[in-house]
Amino acid sequence: MIEYSTLLRRASLLGPGLRRGSERVWAGFKTRTGAIVTALAVALLAFVAIDYATLPPPLPGYAQVRVAWCPSEAWLYDRNGVLIDSARVNFAARRLAWTPLPQVSAVTRETIVGVEDRRFFHHGGVDWLALLGVARDRAQGTRARGASTLSMQVAGFLAPDLAVPGQRHLWDKLRQMRAAWALESHWSKDEILEAYLNLAGFRGEAQGIGAAALGLFGKTPDALARDDALLLAALLPDPQADPASIARRACAVSHERDCARFAGEAASMLGPARSLQLDPGLAPHLSDRLLTKPGLKVTTTLDRRIQSLAIVALKRQLQGLGGARARDGAAVVIDNASGDVLAYVGGIGGASTAPAVDGANSYRQAGSTLKPFLYAEAIEKGYLTPASILDDSPVQLDTASGLYVPQNYDRGFKGPVSARAALAGSLNVPAVRTLLLVGVDAFRDRLWDTGYRGLVEDGDYYGFSLALGSAEVTLLEQAAAYRSLEQAGRWSPLRLTLDAPRESPHAITTPQAAWLVADMMADSNARAVTFGLDSALHLPFWAAVKTGTSKALRDNWCIGFTREYTVAVWVGNLEGDSMRAVSGVSGAAPVWRDIMLALNAETRSTPPPRPTGIEARAITFANAIEQPRTEYFLAGTGQSQIAVAPAESRRPRITNPVSGSVYAIDPDIPPNRQRLSVDVSGAVTAHRLWLDKTDLGAADSQPQIIAGPGLHRLRLTDVAGRVVDQVLFTIR
Repeated sequence: MIEYSTLLRRASLLGPGLRRGSERVWAGFKTRTGAIVTALAVALLAFVAIDYATLPPPLPGYAQVRVAWCPSEAWLYDRNGVLIDSARVNFAARRLAWTPLPQVSAVTRETIVGVEDRRFFHHGGVDWLALLGVARDRAQGTRARGASTLSMQVAGFLAPDLAVPGQRHLWDKLRQMRAAWALESHWSKDEILEAYLNLAGFRGEAQGIGAAALGLFGKTPDALARDDALLLAALLPDPQADPASIARRACAVSHERDCARFAGEAASMLGPARSLQLDPGLAPHLSDRLLTKPGLKVTTTLDRRIQSLAIVALKRQLQGLGGARARDGAAVVIDNASGDVLAYVGGIGGASTAPAVDGANSYRQAGSTLKPFLYAEAIEKGYLTPASILDDSPVQLDTASGLYVPQNYDRGFKGPVSARAALAGSLNVPAVRTLLLVGVDAFRDRLWDTGYRGLVEDGDYYGFSLALGSAEVTLLEQAAAYRSLEQAGRWSPLRLTLDAPRESPHAITTPQAAWLVADMMADSNARAVTFGLDSALHLPFWAAVKTGTSKALRDNWCIGFTREYTVAVWVGNLEGDSMRAVSGVSGAAPVWRDIMLALNAETRSTPPPRPTGIEARAITFANAIEQPRTEYFLAGTGQSQIAVAPAESRRPRITNPVSGSVYAIDPDIPPNRQRLSVDVSGAVTAHRLWLDKTDLGAADSQPQIIAGPGLHRLRLTDVAGRVVDQVLFTIR
């Protein structure tokens, strides 16, 4: 390469004129070169600036979009994988599960592509012909048509800042075009179309073809017809358009002359939402309990067939009762062998004023349904046998809060009865006397061990009323507890989902006590005195069952089991007001019966085998208290003749008044008409009664006393003058 100085030297040899010419040439060359360099630099800077200004954000891959997709719904399936319910968990948008392209009807795919981007399968992300058409329309001053391709729209869905409403400048369009090219370089056409159908907003909060098809037409995407597809395509440019506008667009897209039908179809499409039309809605309360996250799919232990029959049985009974008598009900069915919940009906709506409340998992007063566990504990400890005589007569018990006077449901008393008849007939006073044997604290602890987690207080809090079910329990707890009696006295938690762990059972009572109590509850003859021989509790196969009614008729229960199933039913009013004219056998029992009959329609339940340690005896009752029968006893406790304990075998005691009683004198009634009767029990021959320091005479004379205001002491003394019993009472 020749240097500039060398040229000058050579030019100087040619003369001054030639030298001046060469200098002018070189100056021009330098000027042109600088201008080119400057232009190139400016162009490069402009290119860099434009590239930076139109640089789209990075877009995720197809697989990333699928993984990140989160529906607004969650789904509940039965044990066989059949959908039984769903629940909306995310309320930001209505999105169902991602719909694969093959699950969208072909006519829908073709129609939407034809309307939105007819050259979709032939361009690389940008439709240049459509852009030229837009430029032509603008030059002619006509309304410009849109030129956004499906790829550009999908890019906008994936990067929302590419399609911010109101930003339609050239730079924004260039960014979207570049994003579409990038998308086309990594995604297939089918993947882009599938993403568009799932990400597009159709109407209101409905996002995606799945939500649109179900919410607007009550169909799945693969069932959409041509008219459905035309209406959806007409909806896309303006999802909030009125029915008339949508009908006009659908007509234009269809290229038909007679489009009158589209007006009615558009109005129907935009009518009441059909978002749950294909949802079976069989377990709404359980879905609220288990479906806690968007997109969750929970496989339960429920059986759709059994769930359906439980719903039908409960609905039929509540409709028969009428809302004025009882508005709510719940039912659960348990598979005894596995502990799986086969049916979970928390309520059925109807006349309910609290349909969202889960009746199967709400704490309600137990009523007489706790008695089987009381008798099981008494039998286990050897305090009672099924043939033991209990006194069903008035009793008054002194408690910290005053006198407790239990009464039977029918306000009557049956005198001496066997423990079998007392349990089967649900007699209250014998149950309270049994609790006196077992102890309130011991019984409360037994109930806790049996899964009744609502008993959070100690025994003193519940008192003697615990025998009559003053504690609060749930229907699910009831079902688990009664199942333990069928499972030889072993309790374990129930399962609601197939992936829930199975816990080892623990013994709450002995197999012998559990079997004896189950046999007592299955005895139709024993319950006949209270319920009759043809009540809803009588089935053509073996079943152990117990009813219960809480205070003021607020709750009605019926829980029972065969060898295969445990069925628990509750009927009442979830708001806590009393039912009207509903008893144990007229409220929950008919539902229990219908479910049991359906479950045993093909195979009739048989009695459970008798465990070892049980002996059978033919027994008779003295004074024909009850009919002769074959009775069962714990081995070594059997008897052949049962009699009421004679008076001489009982401890002499004062039964009335009860210690702690307070009596008020009415000034409007003559004093001699306000006498207090004194009652004693046991062998009281030669015993005497003393009121304070006054001798009332022989104890067996049943004296009636008049006492003035104040605290009084009534004593029972034996022949030697020793005090064998005494009570304190007050006159006001």
